[in-house]
Amino acid sequence: PGTTTSLGENKAQVESSPHLEALLKKGFEVLYMTEPIDEYAVQQLKEFEDHKLVCASKEGLELEETEEEKAALTAAKADNAKLCKVIKDVLGDKVEKVEVSSRLVNSPCALVTSEWGWSANFERIMKARGPRATTP
Repeated sequence: PGTTTSLGENKAQVESSPHLEALLKKGFEVLYMTEPIDEYAVQQLKEFEDHKLVCASKEGLELEETEEEKAALTAAKADNAKLCKVIKDVLGDKVEKVEVSSRLVNSPCALVTSEWGWSANFERIMKARGPRATTP
């Protein structure tokens, strides 16, 4: 999936992120980025030495899957379609969509940011700046 990055406040937080479960299980290396400047850098630097930078907490992360894994995911999506609809109905406009994913291994759920939106870590940084900071 390119060079995968995971952004967070500190190493412990990044290491325990549910966004990394499938990546680590499949043996991918992840670049942990814990400095506030990293958020700004990753937003501007889309590639490094011909490697696309991919944030693990954003949509668009695609992992290679075996035919068996694809079939299991398709079945899980079908089995949980009604549940996803109920969760979306309950959460309403607080979430864009609710879907079954192959990103998780042990965690029940994870919030994923849209490809062009702010990450949760970047929102935290902006809120810490005070009322001058604006949301997207």
